[in-house]
Amino acid sequence: MRWSDAGRRAVTGLVAVIILSSVVGCGGDEGSGGVAAVPDGVENLTITSREHTDADVDYPTIPPAGGDHLGIWHNCGLYTVELYDEAAVHSLEHGAVWITYRPDIGVSGIVSLNEILSGEDKVLLSPHPDQTAGVVATAWARRLELEGPDDPRLMAFVEAFRDGDAAPEPGVSCSRGVGEPPADPLAGLAPRP
Repeated sequence: MRWSDAGRRAVTGLVAVIILSSVVGCGGDEGSGGVAAVPDGVENLTITSREHTDADVDYPTIPPAGGDHLGIWHNCGLYTVELYDEAAVHSLEHGAVWITYRPDIGVSGIVSLNEILSGEDKVLLSPHPDQTAGVVATAWARRLELEGPDDPRLMAFVEAFRDGDAAPEPGVSCSRGVGEPPADPLAGLAPRP
């Protein structure tokens, strides 16, 4: 069968419309299901192991951004007390984002973080007095030191890395672990023999 000139133009036009629709439909706009933009200053780290361990782990960053960890994770939520690094790392493995702060950011800074993160899914918030920056956003193999609680990169980091592709087990539960926010990080943990 031979195509007429009109038939070839019609097919070519149809193919062009399909391609154009695909390109427009896959734009990076967040509202259309695109990927959130990565904020400036994010550190990309190399994580070489992710085994379960009962030992204390000496992580290369504070707070840790991945590595060996406990076999149980912290339930996501907004905590007012320190968490076990090794359990929080397991939460990161599941795609959670961990926001930590030095207590010296003050009550207004802590309240601000709680207001910003309230209702957010797959987020841990807790103090971490040993970190150098006032506020740090951490996901598996990703880390960002923030200028303070109101740094606009905070929510950009959460959107970019929550259940992100660097997490070994994105989409896995951030509940049914240990801890009950705001002040009981050990709830549900079996007592040691």
